[in-house]
Order: sequence, then C-alpha cells, then structure tokens
Amino acid sequence: MLPQQMRLARTAKLTANVRLLTLHGALPAQPGQFVLVWLPGLDEKPFSLVDDDPVTLAVAQVGPFSSRLHELEAGDRLWLRGPLGRGFDLVGDRLLLVGGGYGVAPLAFLAARATEAQRKMAVIGAGTKENLFFEDRLTQAGCETILVTEDCSAGEGGLCTDVAETLLRQEAFDVLYGCGPEGMLNKLEHLCAQHGVPGQLSKEAYMRCGMGVCGSCERNGLLVCRDGPVFSVGPLLDKGA
Repeated sequence: MLPQQMRLARTAKLTANVRLLTLHGALPAQPGQFVLVWLPGLDEKPFSLVDDDPVTLAVAQVGPFSSRLHELEAGDRLWLRGPLGRGFDLVGDRLLLVGGGYGVAPLAFLAARATEAQRKMAVIGAGTKENLFFEDRLTQAGCETILVTEDCSAGEGGLCTDVAETLLRQEAFDVLYGCGPEGMLNKLEHLCAQHGVPGQLSKEAYMRCGMGVCGSCERNGLLVCRDGPVFSVGPLLDKGA
C-alpha cells in the first residue's frame, strides 16, 4: 500500500502536548482503525483516527517525529497509508466507553458513529485536568461523560477503571469499548469477564509495516496491526443485541 499525499488544513491545541491535526480529504474507515503517517527523511509512525472525513489525528508530543508533526502548519504536506487494522464492531444499544489518556481519540470517533445507540456513557481519565481532552466531542456525540483524574483536579478522583467498575455494578451494558494504557486494558478485560459483558479493547504495540509482514508488533502469537488493534474479550458478542 503506497502512501497517499495529503495537506494539512488546520491545527488546534488540545493540551500542552497534544495537537489536533485536520487534513484536507477523507479516508473512509472504521473507528479504531489507524493510519501510518510518513514524513520523508524522518520516519513513519501509526496514529489512531479521530475522524475519517476529514481525516483528523490527535498527536501527542513524545519524540522527534511527533515534535515535527507539531511544527507543521496549514498547507504543509504529509503522507498517509491506510486505514489499517481491525476497528471496533458497533453493536448494541447500551454502550460503555472507557478511555485513558490518549486512548480517548478513537473512542470519540466511535461515539460519533454510534448514532443508533440508545444510551452511551463515556469515562475518560488522565493524571490531571490539564491532560483531559475531547469531553466536548463525546458530549456532542450524545455521551453522558464522566471525567476522572488521578490527582482529583477534575471530575471524580482515582482511576477510570474504578468508575467503570461502579457503573457495571449499577446497570447493564451491551458492550464495553476501551482504549488506553496496557494496565488499564488488563483491568477492563477482567471486568468484562467478571460482569459478563462483551468487550472490545484497542491495544498498542510497536508497528513498522502495518500489514502483518515484519512481525514487530507480535504479542502472544497475534499481530496487533493485522489481528487488531481492536481485540474482543469477555463473553461472545451477541450480534442481535
């Protein structure tokens, strides 16, 4: 799959180290799928999609490549391969979305697509209120959104998995969707099994080719780029839910 040239339409600051990049053009995709962004002479890195029309990315500044993306301005060029991977399967009427840190990005895309759901609850967590973002997108998508911060600076104090556990005890959900750090996902997988709720969790791994050829993202015999990044956990999903 050859990279497709696209131009940056605009950028916006989400937090001190996260920028929203909106491109000219579309790449029809499922929420949870990703693209590989290439800057010639520098590198190619994977990013979850925030939207597919127009293509929108949330980029956290964590190294030289993401720092260069933060420096781009409207009209600058970048190259994309994708969409790639297995995205979220949208089913059910009562959805629980749990996002930790940057993991809220693909869940915002999912919430916007889940137009048929009768009830959508989103739990988004971060270390501090300065690192929370996309509450507005989730609310506009019809989610009842709960903020969680580890330092108690906004919303509820603690971990988003603690809030998710309380919600699962209080009411029934058809599916739990999650994206975030590995420890958070491990806890969500446990909660899905404990409460009998089908789960779909988006996992991260180091990726190079994005197509299951190089094997760099192999985890427990599965390739995150090809078999994921969204994996099903818990009981089997009832497609008729």
